[in-house]
Amino acid sequence: MDNGRVYFVNHESRTTQWEDPRIQIRHVSVLPLPDGWEERYTDDGVKYYVDHNSRKTTFQDPRVALTSGSHPSVPYERSYHWKFGQFRHMCSRASIQQGHIKICVSRNSVFEDSYSQIVNVPAQDLRRRLFISFKGEEGLDYGGLAREWFFLLSHEMLNPMYSLFEYASANNYSLQINPASYVNPHHLSYFKFVGRVIALALFHNKYIDKGFTLPFYKRILDKPLTMLDLKAVDEDFYNSLKWVKDNDLEECGMELYFAHEFEVLGEVKVHELKPGGEDILVTEENKEEYVNLMVGWRFTRGVSDQYTAFIQGFNEIVSVKWLQYFDERELEIMLVGIQDIDITDWQANTIYRHYKRTDKQITWFWQFVKEISDEQRSRMLQFVTGTCRLPIGGFRELMGSNGPQKFCIEKVGKENWLPRSHTCFNRLDLPPYRSYNVLKEKLLFAIEETEGFGNE
Repeated sequence: MDNGRVYFVNHESRTTQWEDPRIQIRHVSVLPLPDGWEERYTDDGVKYYVDHNSRKTTFQDPRVALTSGSHPSVPYERSYHWKFGQFRHMCSRASIQQGHIKICVSRNSVFEDSYSQIVNVPAQDLRRRLFISFKGEEGLDYGGLAREWFFLLSHEMLNPMYSLFEYASANNYSLQINPASYVNPHHLSYFKFVGRVIALALFHNKYIDKGFTLPFYKRILDKPLTMLDLKAVDEDFYNSLKWVKDNDLEECGMELYFAHEFEVLGEVKVHELKPGGEDILVTEENKEEYVNLMVGWRFTRGVSDQYTAFIQGFNEIVSVKWLQYFDERELEIMLVGIQDIDITDWQANTIYRHYKRTDKQITWFWQFVKEISDEQRSRMLQFVTGTCRLPIGGFRELMGSNGPQKFCIEKVGKENWLPRSHTCFNRLDLPPYRSYNVLKEKLLFAIEETEGFGNE
């Protein structure tokens, strides 16, 4: 400016401000690690840190403060509510306050009407206030109609009947991209539309009707996918790769090549995992590479173009960088909400192995469930079952890998062990802790800190 004062221009929202955005919004991961520290990943893709000064490891990020110039440090917090507040702040700053965007749809054709309007609106305008109306109905949208529209639209556009998405498996009703979506010649345009709608729901703080698989959320967050992520979405594929990893192929006389056959709409196709893969034999020396390539291919097989279109539409509304605070479970909660969990129903439909209902550890577990917050209860449900959503019939209709499978608590391990979960069987391995405080500490660490480390 003429007086020499520095100001900042946000070209996304077409606004200016005096405050430096680098001070207001800065994620801890952009800071350098302290001297002597190193970032590594476990075999399952969980990030941890090595302190070479003390020769210790930890899952806690040592960059506990955000600093810039002479400004005071801001403590880094990992609580969901703090992260959510930061995200809402970014959305508020990017929103356009002037005017609104009007969307008028028929309840009988909410998908088609919404598609025709949203794909033709400049992405910038979708950051204005939404004004939703239904044809033939009177009413002003003070938020309620927008909530209903997101629910109805997501219910339709994510319906497997349209072939854009499919259920992860016969007993897992989370959604993933359908490799056969190309039966619709305009499918990529629809995926870009879906990406816009999902980002719109986040941007305007609304919920959708159905949820995706956790690996799909990890892809949105650009987090590495691991073999363990396969277990919840394709257990047979996971088991076959685990067998390859755990056995000596040469001793077993197994011949594998860096290529894989798969079927789409009755047509068998061959995918080479690397150039010339059909002629490259898998050996003990290169099988780790084979497993990693197979994991990557399984999550992207036949869906790369669809996902590219989806994330392009998503990024037009919400920058993926705004979500770097969150893990995949928190992103699911942001999109589908925290479901009301009936603890009485939960208790009534829980079975026990090597524990009795009257054992003190079981009494303490239910005391813990009643004391924690709604968000933490949802994370507990995610930790054990793989999702924060319940079937319509509640806990009695939980499904496992072999059909109906109730929530199960099994006595496994020693007091210094962390709880573990088996999401395919809705089972929690709960060691026989000697006090309530220890049980509470271990369970909180498992559901808040591990990000899959304690899952099988």
